Amino acid sequence: MDSVTAFLHLPFTDPTWVFLIVLAIILLAPMILSRLRIPHVVGMILAGVLVGQHGLNLLERDTSFSLFGQVGLYYIMFLAGLEMDLQSLKQQRLKGLIFGVFTSFLPFFSGLAAAVYLLHQHVASAVLLACILTSHTLVSYPIVGRYRVSRHKSVTISVAATMFALLVALFILAIQAGMLKGTSNLWFWLAFVGKVLVFVWVIFWVYPRVIPRFFRAFSDPVMQFIFVLTMVFLSAAIASLCGLEGILGVFLAGLVFNRFIPRTAPLMNRVEFMGNAIFIPYFLIGVGMLVNLRPLFTSTAAQIVAAVFVVVGTLSKYIAAFISRRLFRLSPASGLMMFGLSEAHAAGALAMVMVGTRLEIAPGVPLMSSTMLDGVVVMIFVSCIIASITTDQAARRIKLEMEHDSSFEARPKQDDEKILIPLNDLDNLPLLLQTAIFMRNAELNRGLICLNIVNETDPGGLLHLHSHECLQEAQRICAAADVKVQTQSRLAVNFTSGVVHAFHENDASEIIIGAHHRRGPQDSVMGRFAVGLISSLNRQILIVHYTMPLNVLRRMVVSVPERAQYEAGFYRWVERIARLAIEIGCRVEFHATAATGELIRNYLEFFHPLIRDEYKTCDELLPISQYAEELHPDHLLVVVSARPGTISFDNRMRGLRQELATHFSDRNLIVVFPDQEGDAPVVPTFSAPLLMENHGPSRLSAWLSHWVSRIG
Repeated sequence: MDSVTAFLHLPFTDPTWVFLIVLAIILLAPMILSRLRIPHVVGMILAGVLVGQHGLNLLERDTSFSLFGQVGLYYIMFLAGLEMDLQSLKQQRLKGLIFGVFTSFLPFFSGLAAAVYLLHQHVASAVLLACILTSHTLVSYPIVGRYRVSRHKSVTISVAATMFALLVALFILAIQAGMLKGTSNLWFWLAFVGKVLVFVWVIFWVYPRVIPRFFRAFSDPVMQFIFVLTMVFLSAAIASLCGLEGILGVFLAGLVFNRFIPRTAPLMNRVEFMGNAIFIPYFLIGVGMLVNLRPLFTSTAAQIVAAVFVVVGTLSKYIAAFISRRLFRLSPASGLMMFGLSEAHAAGALAMVMVGTRLEIAPGVPLMSSTMLDGVVVMIFVSCIIASITTDQAARRIKLEMEHDSSFEARPKQDDEKILIPLNDLDNLPLLLQTAIFMRNAELNRGLICLNIVNETDPGGLLHLHSHECLQEAQRICAAADVKVQTQSRLAVNFTSGVVHAFHENDASEIIIGAHHRRGPQDSVMGRFAVGLISSLNRQILIVHYTMPLNVLRRMVVSVPERAQYEAGFYRWVERIARLAIEIGCRVEFHATAATGELIRNYLEFFHPLIRDEYKTCDELLPISQYAEELHPDHLLVVVSARPGTISFDNRMRGLRQELATHFSDRNLIVVFPDQEGDAPVVPTFSAPLLMENHGPSRLSAWLSHWVSRIG
């Protein structure tokens, strides 16, 4: 009976029922409100108003909402830094600064004037209210991620402006708090500047050195996820110790991790999933539970305060976005996006409200009265709704603009991409799949084809068991990255013939295969099976060999032979290398002739304008030994080779296997054999058996080719 009485008592305090109601809101609110075309963010806030102590009083805003809400807020800011295009940020930093100035000082001076002349507030209270209007929170940022427009220039400008506005508001508030407490002096500011410098040093010098070492040492996905969260909250804690807001530290940590967590990596999928499923909805529901709409119907003073600040805050943010949009010559949808992302007042505003309730203008006179508090909370609620609806509309328009952009129309309409990945080794399987995931065209949303070859004479069924383990692990990795996969186990007499037949049956476009495990000093990363595939297929084959995780590679060097642009698969391998470089976030350096390098540059400028590319003109192929001397352990060498008898084949390529065995057996390496014209043999013959290596022309033909080239 006591349990029934406790159940009927409102609000619910039992953790089971509290968590059940929150999960029900997270599940049902989007389902119901999507039919009304209301953004999910607004739905969470409205649900919080409904179930909170000022609504149906089903839930109390206890410590769980404070804890998970704070984590959700940190998640929003962390994802904003993690998903940002750093190259775009560098290009748009001046525009972000200009928009930050407009969206900071227009609301500040407008709010200051409104508080003093319309609401007749004390100057100290007016400064606090102006700071609340100055700062804004990326409450509607999850909408941007859902439409996949987080790398649009208007989003990048808005996020940069958000950090500037928050810094301005916190700086002004720190000055005011110091003056009211009587602690604002020279020593205070010297200590503050010193702590900020230490914080910046830790984030931008210590973090980039600790993160890659951890990722190299530990590949367990759970440990990597916990490590990321630990470092993120550590940055928030350090920022708080330095007198800054934790959300600033979290955002900067996101910028640092941006380099080490590629967009399509399984780790990114785990981070986004946890935030969007639990923590961010918890934060939004908690914001709604703070809202008390009753003063709007009972208190004239609260109505006036709310009306003034909603109008002044919305207009000032809109004018700032409008001026910036016209100044930068952006589309109306971009201006709407800038307004939507800068309109919501939540995290910074709530933090400043808490500061205002603790400070006093005079003994017994709080900096923020209860009437002002009610009005500000209502303003926060309204601004979140306006921001969410506006961002949703802007994201839809920007998505349509991107789809109708000329650069998208210029891409090939028919892409035959079907990547086949032969798997046999559990050790290199994760990096092999990660390479394929990074290189695939995400817009096509086609799955990978993972293949394992089992010898027909399987002693004791051990190979079948090993095949099952490999394909099961491939399914797990692809599921973590939200990539479709088709697994196949095939019986064959030998590896090469099995892969060749599977390639044709699946109508694949290319093969990504792991390097050969060396058994001696003269053994090459290109084993006899790889050589057999190269001589049996005329489609693109990539042989990959890594000594460390992909996300810690800092530079990619691509060796391109002369006349490579005349091969049929020229743009295919350029596109794959570009995608890999963008996902890893590293710089790519092409070593090619002037004509070939110019074609690569034009292609990348058109299709991948934000890639960090460099070009070094080479009239002839550089020896592998020279690359071995110049490249660091965290660099990746990509060697674009060719099959004998093709137009870009060079006689120096005959010794490629031996050179790689000598100089690159313990380095990061990708060897590319592009698509070639003509048909390769599909079935073994006496003249070209599949298991035999193709050694190229005889010594006589090589000698003749050498002298003919010299005469030419």
